[in-house]
Amino acid sequence: GKVWRTGANFATKIKILDPVEIAGKAVDTGTYAIYTIPNKNEWTLIINKESKKWGTQYNQEGDLFRVPIPVHKLKESVEVFTIQFANVKAESCDLQLIWSNVSINIPITTNIKEKIRTQIEKALKADSIQQNTYNQAANFYYEYDKDYAKALFNITKAIDGKTDKFWLWLLKAKIERDMGDKTAAKASAETCKKSAAEQKNEDYQRAATELINKL
Repeated sequence: GKVWRTGANFATKIKILDPVEIAGKAVDTGTYAIYTIPNKNEWTLIINKESKKWGTQYNQEGDLFRVPIPVHKLKESVEVFTIQFANVKAESCDLQLIWSNVSINIPITTNIKEKIRTQIEKALKADSIQQNTYNQAANFYYEYDKDYAKALFNITKAIDGKTDKFWLWLLKAKIERDMGDKTAAKASAETCKKSAAEQKNEDYQRAATELINKL
């Protein structure tokens, strides 16, 4: 029921390098202090703009926001207070505060699509384009934008008619599969499988076989 420095000594700090949302609240770039108010069923998360305060020198006027976070009960007790990032994905993660038999999971999200898209499009317009740029573009359009036509165009450029790049052929097969072209997907996967076998890569042989079996 009281404001806690959420650690020891100086207030715990979090440094943000790109705009994010923490627990649904917009947070711009900068360094902030993390305070909490622990209670039985929920903790109040406090993000404070005054990051250089000694832990007990809290000033509420510096609050960027306060937001309630539900408590998750743990099956096993954690002896040492732990702060960690978990469930890390391309555009999200959880900041977890863990102690005793409770865990506080604070969601952090960001939008990197536009930033990556700008970088990719700029690289593709360069006078001299490296083959790896086509690979990066294909991955972006496939994984993030779901623009399979652009993904296929760029992976084809990345492959450049060569059959030894088995990892690229697997991506090509995935793109063709998701475009509904099972015949092309099977052919690409077979190329991947053959090339991977020649280069003694069992992981890609297995992945290509699984893709073919599921077509």
